Amino acid sequence: MTAVAFSAAVRRITLLFVLLLGGSAVRAQQVPTAIQLSPEDKERGHNGIQKNFFFTTGQGTTEKEYQNAGFFGQGLRPYLAGNQEALDNLNRYRRQKWLFLAERLTFVSAIGVYGQQVLAKDSEQQYFNSTQRVAAGVAMASLLSNVLITRNTSVHFQRAVDAYNAGMPAARMGALQRLRPSAMGIAAAPSGQPLLALTWNLR
Repeated sequence: MTAVAFSAAVRRITLLFVLLLGGSAVRAQQVPTAIQLSPEDKERGHNGIQKNFFFTTGQGTTEKEYQNAGFFGQGLRPYLAGNQEALDNLNRYRRQKWLFLAERLTFVSAIGVYGQQVLAKDSEQQYFNSTQRVAAGVAMASLLSNVLITRNTSVHFQRAVDAYNAGMPAARMGALQRLRPSAMGIAAAPSGQPLLALTWNLR
């Protein structure tokens, strides 16, 4: 085999190997990564404060890595696509947030009606007429329902993240890593044909 032919064959093999590595890199980018909640959000439990969650798919070493999940968790939803258990929990979280908004609106409306009745008459102020009693009762019921609504709201979001992380294809990710060669090189066959030599660590 001439030097020119040998050089051309080496270039072809090298190009093939580069293409194979490129395909592996693309597949690695498509592998889903774990979702992490911010340290503060990880500690939220029953009857936790009703504010937006923050999450990241990175290492979580800086605050800039975390992104806002949105009031209804809509920012997290695209990451959970394909995991029905995680989506079901996120849907429960969204339902609780709608109930929370309805409860807050009911409470504010009841207080507004009560205040309007205080000055309903020009001659004197009223504090406990029939309309005010109903408004006060509605406001109290709204506050009680708030305790029940917010008890598990945050937990549903945390369960959505846990379900997603538990359903990640960890076994396939590990297998992909094991299939990657540990070293490469060029060797010559007895006939003089260049060969691509790959080695793996068997552990």
